Amino acid sequence: MRQFTPPAAIRVKRDIYERSRQHMLDTQLIPRGITRAEVLHAMLSVPRHIFVDGALHSQAYTDYPLPIGEKQTISQPYMVAFMAESLGLTGRERVLEIGTGSGYQAAVLSMLAEKVYSVERISKIADKARKTLDSLLCRNVIIRVADGTLGWPDEAPFDAIIVAAGSPQVPPALIEQMRPGGRLVIPVGEEESQKLLRITKTAHGASTEVLGGCKFVKLIGKDGWGNDKPRP
Repeated sequence: MRQFTPPAAIRVKRDIYERSRQHMLDTQLIPRGITRAEVLHAMLSVPRHIFVDGALHSQAYTDYPLPIGEKQTISQPYMVAFMAESLGLTGRERVLEIGTGSGYQAAVLSMLAEKVYSVERISKIADKARKTLDSLLCRNVIIRVADGTLGWPDEAPFDAIIVAAGSPQVPPALIEQMRPGGRLVIPVGEEESQKLLRITKTAHGASTEVLGGCKFVKLIGKDGWGNDKPRP
């Protein structure tokens, strides 16, 4: 197996939350089965607290979602790590992320893949995420404001796709925009609860695995929960 070679690293600065991140690994991630060294290193390196408002810094490394405005949330650390690990990245991939949100998941993915293309529906959220990622010198993440259920056709195909919002169905465009052998991780189900699916594109179609239960904010868009217009 090829040794993992990380892409250009984000700027990791020492801060007062280093012990909190290590505690997060020791008590939340490793005991629950996150084992890949690359994923653990990314979770240890990315300062989650800078992706939330200052009043929430003290809660940044607890294992639950936090609000980021516009009725959106930053996912709990375990789910971020679990979804990233489920993609099985080697460092060479082009990854599509649907739902930029705070930019935290994109920052983690930036340390695991060659390039990350992230689609966000709300421009205000996208702008804030871009500024935060720029502060980390995270240069291999590109953000676009658009309907995420339609993917990013101009940059397809992708080696992996991750969806950070719950959908009533798997948007067809995301399957179409995967390379053969590509993986898609997406929450699918009802508004209040979903199943996390891993879909692998094969020569004969797609194979689907259920990774477990989850609860995400709604995936808004043409092939999600409707209202397909991006907004400021």
